[in-house]
Amino acid sequence: MPDRVMIAGGGTGGHIFPAISIAEELKSRDASMQILFVGARGGMEMSLVPKAGFDIVGVWISGISRSLSVRNIFRNLMFPIKLIFSLLQAKSWIRKFRPDVVIGVGGYASGPVGRRAASAGIPLLICEQNAYPGITNKWLAPKADAVLLGNADAAKYFKHHNVIVTGNPVRRKLLEGNREAGLLAWKFDSSRPVVLSLGGSLGAGRLNEALESGLEQFRNAGIQIAWQCGKRYYEEIAGRVNMYPGLSLLPFIDNMGDAYAAADLIITRAGASTISELILLEKPAILIPSPNVAEDHQTKNAKSLAGRGAAIILPDAGAKEKLAAIVIELVTSNEKLTAMKKAVSSLEKHDAAKEIADQVMKLLILKKGKAASS
Repeated sequence: MPDRVMIAGGGTGGHIFPAISIAEELKSRDASMQILFVGARGGMEMSLVPKAGFDIVGVWISGISRSLSVRNIFRNLMFPIKLIFSLLQAKSWIRKFRPDVVIGVGGYASGPVGRRAASAGIPLLICEQNAYPGITNKWLAPKADAVLLGNADAAKYFKHHNVIVTGNPVRRKLLEGNREAGLLAWKFDSSRPVVLSLGGSLGAGRLNEALESGLEQFRNAGIQIAWQCGKRYYEEIAGRVNMYPGLSLLPFIDNMGDAYAAADLIITRAGASTISELILLEKPAILIPSPNVAEDHQTKNAKSLAGRGAAIILPDAGAKEKLAAIVIELVTSNEKLTAMKKAVSSLEKHDAAKEIADQVMKLLILKKGKAASS
């Protein structure tokens, strides 16, 4: 009978894409393995996971909103009802699928599924991507067989648990990037510096404002900008800057491998997956943490690099006034940029999908051994 693995969680690309990487690694080891994802009904995982070739089912769950509005107050009042309902749904899906191991990758759905798995005596692994753990993983940790960390700085929050640092899974295509292909796609001059700005698929308004305000200074300094501004901002910004020399404005970058390879410096938010990508690809960065995330975890992620000299943190509120000067100073100072590159290249790297899959396989073997001896 084939092994069965259930992967629960989602909500953001930072949870979903690493989860898909784990599933792909497991299937590469055992093509007969059955894998079922469980996501939050209405979440982006419900469309992204099937596109990757895996089955997914949903539970009715969402998080607690921290900003005050009539809509959010209503959503928060509904949370206890959703939690109870999602626990019942999770129990039903576990009974139907009968997983041998459950992996919680963070996000709303991982809470009820992980809790029900532990209650049923099913081995549970939880993956914590950030330097500061989320509420769901804090809740699940006492019940988990192991807590797998994407960022070693999170270990202090799980002192009494079985902690293993694996890093965060990164899309393998990023490792296949080609600098010349990236420069050609943007029609950039290979003799001039390239700065890559990333605000995620939807974009980041404050980051876009900061970049646009510095375009004149970047041009005068001879800096070329590849700017992923996000789909919802593209048309508005393009009307103002699309003919700007030395600028490639894009709503979304499909080939991120080539984009990273072509860039000398990255400007970006500080999500967990982004931090892992910067480390793996050895890219110095200016990190502008989003202030609109739970527990300000992006600032903590950013500090894990900046504290080691591999990045510079720029607060969101001051980005518009300060970004251009910092970029120009770094790009025109070989000494500073080289020091950052050296710092990021010295950081510990992991083949995270492989290391997480190793832990899954250990639990499967252990479970089979117990079944054979009983």
